[in-house]
Amino acid sequence: MASHRKPRTSVLTSPGGRRTAAGLTSAALASVTLLSQSADAAPRAPRPTIEEVKQQVDGLYRQAEVATQKYNAAKERADHQRTTVDGLLDAAAKRAQKMNDTRRELGTFASAQYRTGGMNPTAQLMLAKDPQQFFDRSHLMERLTSRQQQAVSDYQEQAAAAARQRAEAGRSLERLQTSQASLKASKQSVQQKLAEARQLLSRLTVQEKARLAELERKKEAAAKRKAEEEARRQQERERQQQHDGGTAGGDTGGSTGGGGTTGGTQSTKAEKALAFARAQIGKPYVWGATGPSSYDCSGLTQAAWKAAGVDLPRTTWDQVKVGQRVATSNLHPGDLVFFFDDISHVGMYIGGGKMIHAPHPGADVREESIYYMPIYGSVRPG
Repeated sequence: MASHRKPRTSVLTSPGGRRTAAGLTSAALASVTLLSQSADAAPRAPRPTIEEVKQQVDGLYRQAEVATQKYNAAKERADHQRTTVDGLLDAAAKRAQKMNDTRRELGTFASAQYRTGGMNPTAQLMLAKDPQQFFDRSHLMERLTSRQQQAVSDYQEQAAAAARQRAEAGRSLERLQTSQASLKASKQSVQQKLAEARQLLSRLTVQEKARLAELERKKEAAAKRKAEEEARRQQERERQQQHDGGTAGGDTGGSTGGGGTTGGTQSTKAEKALAFARAQIGKPYVWGATGPSSYDCSGLTQAAWKAAGVDLPRTTWDQVKVGQRVATSNLHPGDLVFFFDDISHVGMYIGGGKMIHAPHPGADVREESIYYMPIYGSVRPG
């Protein structure tokens, strides 16, 4: 009797194939598991230490200060070029008015010549009421001819001068546009660096922020100790000088790093500058600001010395070139101390190894040790 069941071999026609499929499925699952484990085991970027975060933030602040000085320089150039352009445009307007006046005068001469040009001198003499009237008219015409020639000459000179002014105004406008482009780029750079610094700080936990603040206090304390040591050494040098019977080293009177007072006009100016700087303590640092409610570092020193009647350039890079260069060991109150190899920061020395400065965004104008940052050099304005 024939069986109605299908042969087992037909059901398992490819038993090996089924096992193979099952094996592939198992292998795939194993691969996925291994890949998952590998992904989980892949090394993640380690979280930066607080010291590294501080170093990055300090670096960004410094880069922002460099960009700020570039911004200040570009703004100064733009302001100067804008003043030049405005002056040239104003002069061109006045020149155009003079040209219009001369043109009207030439038109008057032309009209008069048209009215009288068709009559010869004989006819004018015949029609004149008396010979004297004719001679008066002839004399007037001679004078008009001379004035006409002068008017033409004046018009030509004014036209040439106007062309020169237009060309100079065009060049000045190009320079203004270049300065404005540089101003925009520097502004964007400052904003970018400060945004990066804020982002780094925003990622810190409360505990990490506390540790960062502690690191900052330690750095400030170390700088303060160094300032105090330098002040003691300076006082010792002064006592030695007095013991030896006068000022050593050709230093003709005046204050030293110990915070005494200088003599004469320089002392008065320095005192005025210092008084102004002290009055700004507590006001916020704002990049590009020159007061009166906020300052950046070079804006503060510029404003302080301006209060003493001394005009300083706008940027640290230019301020360092003004006045007399002095050694750190011979600083007087009022001297400007510059920092970093790129001369991107400046403060005003007040004696005792300390200065008044506008530190960085997020901080207020304050007193601080000059040893908080690497010193580049110092100058004495005035």
